[in-house]
Amino acid sequence: MKKIKIALTGASGNMGERLFAYLLPEDYVEEIRILDHDRKGTKNILKANKKYLNKVKVFIGSLANKEIVKELIDGVDYVINLAAAIPPESDKHPDHAIEANETGVKTLIEVVEAIKEHQPKLIHTSTVGLYGDRSDKHLYGEVGDPLLISPFDIYALTKMRGEFMVLESNIENWTVIRQTAMLYDKMLAKNIDDGLMFHTCVNSPLEWSTARTSAVLYRNIIRADVKGELNADNFWKHCFNLTGGEKNRITGFETVELGFKMIGANFFQFFNPNYNATRNFHGLWYSDGYKLENMFHYIGETVYDFWDNVAKEHKLFALGRIVPKKLLKAFIIKPLLKDDNAPMYWYKHHDEARMIAYFGGVKQYENLPKKWSEFNILCKGKDLEGNNVDYDYLRSHPTRLEHFFDIDKPRSELTIDDLRKVAEAHAGKLISTDYKKGDIYKKLEWETQDGERFIACPHTILYCGHWYNISYKEHAWDFDRLSKKDKIYAQIWYDRHEQNEDNYYYFDDKFVAHYKKLG
Repeated sequence: MKKIKIALTGASGNMGERLFAYLLPEDYVEEIRILDHDRKGTKNILKANKKYLNKVKVFIGSLANKEIVKELIDGVDYVINLAAAIPPESDKHPDHAIEANETGVKTLIEVVEAIKEHQPKLIHTSTVGLYGDRSDKHLYGEVGDPLLISPFDIYALTKMRGEFMVLESNIENWTVIRQTAMLYDKMLAKNIDDGLMFHTCVNSPLEWSTARTSAVLYRNIIRADVKGELNADNFWKHCFNLTGGEKNRITGFETVELGFKMIGANFFQFFNPNYNATRNFHGLWYSDGYKLENMFHYIGETVYDFWDNVAKEHKLFALGRIVPKKLLKAFIIKPLLKDDNAPMYWYKHHDEARMIAYFGGVKQYENLPKKWSEFNILCKGKDLEGNNVDYDYLRSHPTRLEHFFDIDKPRSELTIDDLRKVAEAHAGKLISTDYKKGDIYKKLEWETQDGERFIACPHTILYCGHWYNISYKEHAWDFDRLSKKDKIYAQIWYDRHEQNEDNYYYFDDKFVAHYKKLG
């Protein structure tokens, strides 16, 4: 069997360390080159895999450093890009997100494109964050749905730009995989000193994967391609959702509840109705999750398995069963309400921008129910308007959005009329006229509702959900205004927003959040 070399970025990250360990023992792997910012994380993963150190080369530096990237990928067969700055790091240090998720991706693409002979195949990791906020009105999503990144989510914004660059690149063989919400071993430790947990809406749909399961997928992809078992036409130059399957479809409420069960507690004992945001999160369930699973059979560990394993491996949590829950709340949860990434902090410090983004406004926040008995909870059988719902039925019956063309038709049959219909639904136009049926990777010119021209492939627009707006060039969100004319945006945006909202959200040059009313 052919021996291969792999360049792996983000190897010391939550999923990267698992994938690194899974790939090293594979007989066909001759060498794995890893890139990391510093030697601290790298030292740990090398120590855990010391049996295979003869297969490893380490590069220290930034993905945005072109010279380092050139050395990293020179002569490799595959580049697996897992490098990312994720929340809460991206919230605290937006410049890290820009460097890793955007500038670094641009550099990586340029270096790969410059290789004319034996060009490596690129597997780029994107995120569920691109879909933005979902509610009980549209719980499910798929590749091709509109990308409505949540205001102030600098992580999702920079990941969207990075993904767009990959989709529009001239790399011969690339694939984009949008990672769903992921559970990982150090999750509690990394989030216990930040207000990020309060961004999770009680009723947000979340379809979880784990670091182990996600790593299995990537290993299986490489294994199948090396063995010649991969249908290249159905995989390369496509975009996929990495999902968890029906067993892993839960809500924000259940996610937190499962963690508290380890100490014999429940959600209500630790959270008040005004602790968590009521909108502006990111998460969904998937109607197309079967695609990667059918190809690579990677889904195994469930969200329930994950928390059971955490409880078994960390016996300390069992001590929480004997500690009064009011005491735990006072010492663990309440201090986080004072963190500058928490809604309670925004409220007390008059951060009007975030109060509007995450609640609809200060008044809406102040009018939240005071008791959980007055709060509509989806997994308890109530939709957001208080109607009775069959929650189990919702979890097992995917729904789909209107894409304004037949998204299931063979891609070879995509016509110029399909392109025009989608552009018109976005309140824009297709400017180019020289499109041949099925030529989905041809660069075409489009026009937005504001009359701005941009270049993108039909595949990027119709099959991946991108549509040019201010977020592609500035740290800003303008979906209130755009959705008034954009039919594709409107069907999602107005699930959580009023049609009379007219807000424009942005980060300034110092990455301090500001807000202003349009007009």
